Amino acid sequence: MRFDFFRRSGSGDASPADGAGTGEAASRPPADAGANGHVAYAMLLDGQRRVTGYRMAWRAAGEAPGAHAGAGVKALMDTLALHLNPEGTGWLLGPQMLFVDVTVDALFQSELQSLPPQNVVLCMGADDLMDADMRSILLFLREQGFGFMLCGAPALPDDAELRAIVTHVEVNVGDVALVERLQKEAQPGQSGQPAIELIAPRVDTWQEFDACAARRVHVFVDGAFRNPPVKEAEEALQPESLLIVKLMQMIQRNEDVRAIESALKHDAALTYRLLRYINSPSVGMAVEIHSLRHAVAMLGYSPLYRWLSLLLATSNKASSPFMMKKAILRGRFVELIGQGMLPASEADNLFVAGMFSLLDQLLGVSMEGVLRRVQLTEAVQQAILSRSGLYGPFVALAESCELDDGRAARLSEALFLSASQVNAAQLAALVWSLDAGPAAAGPPA
Repeated sequence: MRFDFFRRSGSGDASPADGAGTGEAASRPPADAGANGHVAYAMLLDGQRRVTGYRMAWRAAGEAPGAHAGAGVKALMDTLALHLNPEGTGWLLGPQMLFVDVTVDALFQSELQSLPPQNVVLCMGADDLMDADMRSILLFLREQGFGFMLCGAPALPDDAELRAIVTHVEVNVGDVALVERLQKEAQPGQSGQPAIELIAPRVDTWQEFDACAARRVHVFVDGAFRNPPVKEAEEALQPESLLIVKLMQMIQRNEDVRAIESALKHDAALTYRLLRYINSPSVGMAVEIHSLRHAVAMLGYSPLYRWLSLLLATSNKASSPFMMKKAILRGRFVELIGQGMLPASEADNLFVAGMFSLLDQLLGVSMEGVLRRVQLTEAVQQAILSRSGLYGPFVALAESCELDDGRAARLSEALFLSASQVNAAQLAALVWSLDAGPAAAGPPA
């Protein structure tokens, strides 16, 4: 069902085609979706520090965040649909949710239908959500499956019908009294409604995060959110990490595969995780790989080095799933934006440079300590330490996109990358990371 019959007459977003076209051609996002802006996102973390969704935003070139929000939502929806919900394939992010800040005018845009309602939460201010003139469209969208997050309100609506629309509430982590009151009001069973999820828009420290988790409040974290300060002692590397480093060094010395297999046999769990990742959908092998020797015979040493680097990034049991996800996303994004600009043989180095730029936070060891133990090429080290050299500009662009610091347009232009290419790489990395996750899993009990 299209939403065009709700469109306001005289809306600035309306066009002669709105409401006139039907069928496949009418609903397909334009081929140049995302040509004039960049997608930015924050990650939604649950109490176990796992990524369960993303809050998406649109950053038009040369405009401050929030400018021309209606047009931004339209461009964002088109871009998300093109890469996350393509025709013939369907939703690619599994159970993960998307949160999108919208204005009243955005509710009348037909682009809302291009994403699966059950995976989308529309974030609105209290005044807009409680506007009596909006009640019909809000009820309609909720009936379709869209969720609604109430932002900037001191309490839940008194109106039972409007209360039934709200699925999430944005809360300030420091307002303990409000959180406690909303926790009581949002419990299931009142008026037959399910529980409402409380979400803090940001935290600055893990202590604040833990306080939210204790109150059953989920949290959005942006690219600036980091792990606690790292240790300086390289001996802080855990035994599994040391074994992975040893294996990576053996591969760099091009040692015989039998020697590498012998070293790997000392850790059955690591062997299991390595083979599980090699056989995951993210690798895309046509046949199942049963041994390290089989993998090397089919693909060579370079992919094995890449797989071990991913396992190293996920080897610190004390690191949070959020940081692991962030490192995997950055590695894949850097690899994707480098495709077509650098030879195919550089793909593994691009991935390693991107992911290892966060290795100090993942392992809890200073970057200098890591590099004393892990022998990397000069180009990869330059990218990690100073964002310079062959791979440095790609890592810098990835970091800028995460930070949403306004430099993405300039950095991508310097690499002769369009905004569309950058957006496609970011969203493809989100999808790819879902299948790359099994690498962090241990053997079954």
